[in-house]
Amino acid sequence: MATSEARASALRRDELLADRAMVGTVLCRALARRTDEWLQRIFSAEVADSEGIAMVAVGGYGRAELCPYSDIDLLLLHRDRPDIGEIAPRLWYPIWDEGLKLGHSVRTPRETRDLAKTDLDTATSLLDARHIAGDAELTADLTADNDNQWRRSARRWLPLLAQRVAERHRRCGEVAFKLEPDLKQGRGGLRDLHALRWVEAAVFEMDDADSRRLWSDYEVILAARAELHRTADRPGDQLLLQEQDGVAAALNYGDADELMGAIASSARSIAWRSDEIWAWLRESEMPPEWRRRLRRRQSRNNTELDAGVVVQEGRVVLADDADATNPCAALRLARAAAAHELRMDRTSLGRLNKHMAPMPDRWPDEARKLFVDLLMTGTEAPPVIEALDQMDLFVRILPEWAPNRSRPQRNAYHQFTVDRHLCEAAALAADLVDRVDRPDLLVLGALLHDIGKGYPGDHTEVGMELVADIAHRMGYPPTDVDVLVAMVEHHLLLPDVATRRDLEDPDTIAEVSRKARTVQTLRLLGALTEADSVATGPSAWSKWKASLVRELVARCAHVMEGGDIDEITSRFPTPEHRQMMEAGERLVLGEGDTLVVIAPDQHGMFSRVAGALALSGLRVLLAAAHSEYGMALERFQVESTLGLEIDWPQVTAYVEQALAGRLAIEARLAERISTYEVVPDLAPKPVIAPKITVDNESSSTATIIELAAQARMGLLSRVTSAMSQLGLDILSAKVQDLGGDVVHAYYVRDHDGQKVTDDHHMQEINLALQHAIDSCNA
Repeated sequence: MATSEARASALRRDELLADRAMVGTVLCRALARRTDEWLQRIFSAEVADSEGIAMVAVGGYGRAELCPYSDIDLLLLHRDRPDIGEIAPRLWYPIWDEGLKLGHSVRTPRETRDLAKTDLDTATSLLDARHIAGDAELTADLTADNDNQWRRSARRWLPLLAQRVAERHRRCGEVAFKLEPDLKQGRGGLRDLHALRWVEAAVFEMDDADSRRLWSDYEVILAARAELHRTADRPGDQLLLQEQDGVAAALNYGDADELMGAIASSARSIAWRSDEIWAWLRESEMPPEWRRRLRRRQSRNNTELDAGVVVQEGRVVLADDADATNPCAALRLARAAAAHELRMDRTSLGRLNKHMAPMPDRWPDEARKLFVDLLMTGTEAPPVIEALDQMDLFVRILPEWAPNRSRPQRNAYHQFTVDRHLCEAAALAADLVDRVDRPDLLVLGALLHDIGKGYPGDHTEVGMELVADIAHRMGYPPTDVDVLVAMVEHHLLLPDVATRRDLEDPDTIAEVSRKARTVQTLRLLGALTEADSVATGPSAWSKWKASLVRELVARCAHVMEGGDIDEITSRFPTPEHRQMMEAGERLVLGEGDTLVVIAPDQHGMFSRVAGALALSGLRVLLAAAHSEYGMALERFQVESTLGLEIDWPQVTAYVEQALAGRLAIEARLAERISTYEVVPDLAPKPVIAPKITVDNESSSTATIIELAAQARMGLLSRVTSAMSQLGLDILSAKVQDLGGDVVHAYYVRDHDGQKVTDDHHMQEINLALQHAIDSCNA
């Protein structure tokens, strides 16, 4: 066949890609098979004598896992053919002409073997090698030699492979928990199973049950990657937010949440089983320095750690005579593993999986103690709970856990699935037990505070009912049950009040004290707030938020313990500020993270200062205002949006210009927004629904206006400008950062110094604020 005829016999990939019923492995193998046939035709047309020359697929193509935009990785193997330099380009050009990305090499068997001895990537790519065309014996000899060489070199290569795996995990993060996961390179992704295949080729044969589960999970991830290529019409491994709905629809998931839940579940399974296998290798097949570390642990071999639980070869093992039907046996095994920082024996977990009964409706006292002790081990508890969950044991202890397993929270605020978030919160709470009187209630409340998220309805209300039942089954007395229910009911009370309400307002302190009811519960909520926030993600906790929560707890505790509320409020303005205002002195002073402005009172002063701060690259966290003697006092607590040190001379110069009416704030903000602010095509799910609320109940002295919106440059300036135009005086403002969203809370009065009660005025306020928000999103 002539070259032109071979090329005319087109690859016709579009026919396969158009068949939407063909997904996952079926699609990838069909693409590989179609590519094989096409390359075989090209090879036959270009190579008259195939003796001593072979075309070999390696890497992903060698595995016949060809996603729509995967590279075509080929090795042209030859036995010192003098015409190889002429043949190779004639084989490559049709591939390039087809628009495919080609990874190619031309080597002799000896060159290939020599390179595989020193290059890990070459050695592993040959483990997946597959003959395409030409001299099949040449390919077979090379792959057999490489397989033997790989097994002989396992002790040298496997530690390096393990190091590569760990580095890749650190670099790419976890597939199960990232908002936009790397399906190939992330922890729990496709590459983890490739690595296990390479390990299996060297030293062991995988358990049949593990193998079946891993390949089932692998199919979920592979199908998502293949569909990502097809729907996005481009190469890529990162499942971006804007692609998730399309991929979900193409794979017949109900929605993107269901897709990401399936991916998270499969990725967790791959990650856990991969960890188990690598741990086994470190304990058995790895080099001497790895085994020396193990021997230090094995000195405790056959030491009994608990009733029916012993250490054997560095693992916590269920003794032969232990009752595997008893859930307490699983909890003893888990507690011992966490307390001694050891892994649980897989055979023991298998016994429990086969025989363990569900926890009875009334927990034995021992079970409650073991469960709390497990949680009290802190950071050692989550991996142990994960192992129990992977073996379907944790849901037999806590059946309410099931709907929360691998449940995604697809927003920029939460970094974990619901179940992992709860485990992380409990682990963090274990480090805070010295702040509370009841450590057991703290860690248990942290584990259960969001358990209602897996169920329909308001997650707090549902969670309260679930936790009441769980705590009763566990054997807690009614007073403790009430405390645990209160922890669920009010787990957002302190962070919301601290970041959205005026802590100088006695009504704020009184309301929080009323809801907490006791100092014990208040302190439990304080510790839970920190654990919950840190476990949520970087946007949920900061030094500023921590200081506000601590201050709120301290003020409420002072009042609840009989202290005078006047002793802890009315700290703003200070006597010095009042003296300056009475004397008519001006001040624009920036120090640390605080700007103080004293100037003659003028219309729109708050929004002007806020605009100058936005133009200076500063984010306002907290603001307070006061006016008397014809003067206005404003205090702003700020942080740099870029994390830089604040250049106060430049900032105060901007503020002075703004106060003097010599700064085109709106024009400059619009210019800055168009230059620097990039609005994504599709934002993550909002953490809180966009809305504007007016509250005349929480404060006896002011109306509280709260708005939730997407975080945008200049939002504070435009919102406060709108308020000024409607005759509102701003007493204080707080901004809560929720990742891509913000909540602003303003204490305001009308021009007569009264709360806003007129319905028409409220409607106009709502209209003006919505317009201000919309103008920032335009």
